[in-house]
Amino acid sequence: MATNRTFDQICVGDSAEIKRTCSSNDLLVFAHASGNLNPLHLPDIDWTGDGKIDKPVAPSMWVGALVSAVLGNVLPGPGTIYRTQSFNFLDRVTVGDELTVRVEVTDKHSNGNVVLAVSVRRADGELVTDGVAEVTAPTRTIEYDTSKLPGLLVERHRHFNRLIEMAKTQPALPTAVIAPDDPSSLEGAILAAREGLIQPVLIGAADRILAAAKEIGEDISGYELIDIQDEAEAAGRGVSMVHDGRVRAVMKGHLHTDDLLRHVVKKDGGLRTKRRISHVFVMDIPGRNTPVLISDAAINIAPDLATKVDITQNAIDAALSLGLDTPKVGILSAIETVNPAIPSSLDAAILSKMAERNQIKGGIVDGPLAMDNAIDVQAARTKGITSLVAGRAEVLIVPNLESGNMLAKELTFIAHAEAAGLVIGAKVPVMLTSRADDARARLASCALALLYNYWQSNGKPVGLMADLEG
Repeated sequence: MATNRTFDQICVGDSAEIKRTCSSNDLLVFAHASGNLNPLHLPDIDWTGDGKIDKPVAPSMWVGALVSAVLGNVLPGPGTIYRTQSFNFLDRVTVGDELTVRVEVTDKHSNGNVVLAVSVRRADGELVTDGVAEVTAPTRTIEYDTSKLPGLLVERHRHFNRLIEMAKTQPALPTAVIAPDDPSSLEGAILAAREGLIQPVLIGAADRILAAAKEIGEDISGYELIDIQDEAEAAGRGVSMVHDGRVRAVMKGHLHTDDLLRHVVKKDGGLRTKRRISHVFVMDIPGRNTPVLISDAAINIAPDLATKVDITQNAIDAALSLGLDTPKVGILSAIETVNPAIPSSLDAAILSKMAERNQIKGGIVDGPLAMDNAIDVQAARTKGITSLVAGRAEVLIVPNLESGNMLAKELTFIAHAEAAGLVIGAKVPVMLTSRADDARARLASCALALLYNYWQSNGKPVGLMADLEG
């Protein structure tokens, strides 16, 4: 609820301030609202022409608009009419800068106008803008319920585009595609092949695969096709081709997950390693600075502590392969404190300590964390959590399959995220997409597999996410 101060209530020396952190979404919304499409101010654009994504600079008038927010919301508040302003923009603001915007009353005029000194400073106290604003203050008390303002959703799926471009710099990955006998799974494999990500070997019922190809208008005569009517047998053939060295990845088509995993995890002739296999969802969520990884939401139903150790390590490895340097891992529970009555909070604390003792490597692990304070900095601050991970988690380890599956699908269908999936912990990456996934999700999963395969072989990622961020 915003409440104003009338002209009669305002005194010289009164002051007010707000804090605001500049985000990429702020710049996109401002570009749409103002019509200023100067690429200097837009994220994800190589405006210098050097081949890198350059860090955008906030328009100076966006900074000036923050002054309007103080005047219109706090001092004087609702009912204020802006008259004049004179600002000096002393330094540039970039994404991630936390700003304190302050106004102080310096004079009152008999015509109802109020003069205010303006300052905008970074968190370190450096002054970036100063000046003077003059407004007509309201003469009657006004209250406004700010919750009535409709929200905005900025849909941007930049991360998958970048990961796909990274993957395309590498040779195509020979891949056994199991039972691609419906239009979506076949189209995904063909699209990935066309983009140079995989060399598909199609294994399944030839009549159904050819019918799917005809339905989507694709000629698959240039791809190897192994005719096996039984889906489980087709899965077994794909796994055996890994041992023969003919393929270096496996991709799920239109068959049930259990039919594929049964051959992946079997003791004799499977793809098991010393580590428990787990599934990782990679989510491209609008507004997030990096992809968000969720595990395990597809394989391990109710993992014990030992299994969670492998799940956490697998997820860190996946994050490293995508170019996240020292990924921040939040172990989720219902609360952010240890409670013996909530087993997931105990597991989270143990996993965090194991990471401190180098029993889990490659990432910064903290828990227990609730979902809000794992991904939102302000929520973490409000609850007084001091952590390198809290509010900044890039990897989320869920208590069980049910919670992970619900979280991933909520992000997909409510937060408009794009999702791709990969099984980690086997001898080769396994692309485990849903039968309902579209071709783009399958394309992104192929990119993940190629990047992970490169990381497995070379011990380093194709590129760093920080470099992509500019």
